[in-house]
Amino acid sequence: MATAAQPGDHQHRIDPNTDDYTDGIDPERALKYAIQHVAGDDRAELIEGVITLVTPTWDHEDATEIIRDQVKPRARVLGCITGSGNLDLPQTANWYVPDFAVVPRELASGGGALLPDQTLLVVEVTSQSNAETDRVVKRKRYAEYGAPLYLLVDRISREITLFSEPGQLGYEAKDGPHPFGTPVRLPEPFDLVLDTTELK
Repeated sequence: MATAAQPGDHQHRIDPNTDDYTDGIDPERALKYAIQHVAGDDRAELIEGVITLVTPTWDHEDATEIIRDQVKPRARVLGCITGSGNLDLPQTANWYVPDFAVVPRELASGGGALLPDQTLLVVEVTSQSNAETDRVVKRKRYAEYGAPLYLLVDRISREITLFSEPGQLGYEAKDGPHPFGTPVRLPEPFDLVLDTTELK
């Protein structure tokens, strides 16, 4: 029977100069565990292996709400909810919290993270600090992981773009960019025209 180590026992201690203390650790699992245990009110995302804390401004939240308020009634009819829950991208060091996504209610009920291909729509609204991430990195990854519709509300360039037909090399179809104020149609299953005149 093994006994607990006693004071004075000689135990092996990690020497950072000679030992590989990451041996046996799955980096992806470790990062995704850490991202789910960040304390505080900030949204924590994992972007290409970098933990990123996001604190949206009120202007950002206003733009998000303008779009969400128009999508929400149609989402309800489709048996879906809108929210900014966790999206996992397996086999990558990515864990996203979109500004909002539309997902089937049965998948959201009691569930943890979902996959991008389980969404009906993902919406990201840019800020000065993350515009290129939303425009390039997330667009590529959402397509790679099968998010059927990606709506990019770019507050920096004051344009809105809808990406569709996802594939491994990116989205094959693009509607836009349209200047704020231009009506933008969300295709089936939404069949909805977004009024973007209030975006600024």
